[in-house]
Amino acid sequence: MTSTTTFHAQWAAGADERRSVAEAKAVPAAAMPDLAARPKRIPIDWRAVALTVFPPLFGFGLLIGIWALLTMNGGSFPTPAATWDAAVKLFADPFYRNGPNDQGIGWNILYSLQRVGLGFGLAALVGIPLGFLIGRFTVLNRMVSPIISLLKPVSPLAWLPIGLLVFKSANPAAIWTIFICSIWPMVINTAVGVQKVPEDYLNVARVLRLSEWRIATRILLPSVMPYLLTGVRLSVGTAWLVIVAAEMLTGGVGIGFWVWDEWNNLNVAHILIAIFVIGAVGLALEWLLISLARRFEFS
Repeated sequence: MTSTTTFHAQWAAGADERRSVAEAKAVPAAAMPDLAARPKRIPIDWRAVALTVFPPLFGFGLLIGIWALLTMNGGSFPTPAATWDAAVKLFADPFYRNGPNDQGIGWNILYSLQRVGLGFGLAALVGIPLGFLIGRFTVLNRMVSPIISLLKPVSPLAWLPIGLLVFKSANPAAIWTIFICSIWPMVINTAVGVQKVPEDYLNVARVLRLSEWRIATRILLPSVMPYLLTGVRLSVGTAWLVIVAAEMLTGGVGIGFWVWDEWNNLNVAHILIAIFVIGAVGLALEWLLISLARRFEFS
């Protein structure tokens, strides 16, 4: 009896010891993070990075090198170094004010963007609904399409005198020119997008007896969005091109007038700086709208 009792006591002690060891092993395992659950780090494709970064840098370097070679003997055209020095001084205080016609390049860019925003906004308010109507109704399409085909190729500068005649002021005339030149890409691309909507969608809408408003908002708008945003992107680029030419003729404050004023002062370095600034702003607007368009890409 004594030996049996001793055996059971030893077995119970051994069981407790084994349980303690198992628990001690289990705690660190539970406390350790799940390594398999961690996302694997994607290796960087340095070759793709090099092919993306170095070709543009090489292109700009080649452009600056050719520019430096052509201007190394002096002349009226400034060198890259002289243009860079002028840019540093210019952007040291881009928002100075010395009167209504003597303001920093920053103010001129903002005034031009304001005109572009107003003209482009008005064009969007008119052009997008008009594009929906043209694409939706065949009779209206046949009525308006010849007029659009006639007016779309007209030069922006041809519209400016009409604006000056009607509005009697330079600022609304410039906004009018932006409006009339940037409306056509939105009208055409929106109309094409509506015409590309599958007929089955419209047949279902007829069966459900949806109103034209519900058809436009529930069926047409999601399908037309990629076409619409393409038209918007083209219109913004057109508006930014037009404003520079319009401001050169109307005067006042704006990047176009600033370029013309610097030409009157024979400051070619500032003209070159303005060219790069105009291109950079246009590129920024393009990237902004491309990133917006990618959010609406769906099939």
